[in-house]
Amino acid sequence: MKRFRMVMAVLLLGAAGLPAPAVAAPADYDIDTASSLQVVVNKQRPLDPATYVPSALVRVTGLKVRAEAADAYKKLSRAAKADGVAITLVSGYRSYAQQESLYNDYVRQYGQQVADTLAARPGFSEHQTGLAVDIGNPSGSCALAECFESTPAGRWAAAHAEEYGFVIRYPKGSGEVTGYSYEPWHLRYVGPALAKEFELSGEATLEEFFGLPAAPDYN
Repeated sequence: MKRFRMVMAVLLLGAAGLPAPAVAAPADYDIDTASSLQVVVNKQRPLDPATYVPSALVRVTGLKVRAEAADAYKKLSRAAKADGVAITLVSGYRSYAQQESLYNDYVRQYGQQVADTLAARPGFSEHQTGLAVDIGNPSGSCALAECFESTPAGRWAAAHAEEYGFVIRYPKGSGEVTGYSYEPWHLRYVGPALAKEFELSGEATLEEFFGLPAAPDYN
């Protein structure tokens, strides 16, 4: 099991143009164990076991999510509502079998090459960890589409997701690293500490943050 100790991140006081005191990143993160909140899953890092099922799944608006991510999502959606923005949960946990069905459906529709940019193969999906959520607008506008970024829910999530322990896992322009098209609706819960360090690091992806190889394709 690999563990990573992150180096110090530095905040710049933009208004004054002076460096602020460094913010230490003292924690070690387990990015290999399937049950870890910080597990990194991608096309070259499958879940172990491939049929892994989280032990603490709860229901949020009818969808299953791991308990820690569910609590964080509820806080996020309440905060958004207080700001006048409604956010709805579109997708949460998917089992190995559900992911297999979804992936095969994409293959039938678009062919395997395109399908691999849109959905993970079973055993390689963040949704199977129970820590990933897809969000949307109650109206359904720009659901699971790039234009979601310019909707009220998309803009609010981009500005505030980190405050609740989430990161946008598949950012724009990072397909050569993640292997997936831009998904502004796909939030991955990693916990408040890592989310803050990730934000301060300026890195676009978890792969780059942890110094992992890019994973655009399956081995």
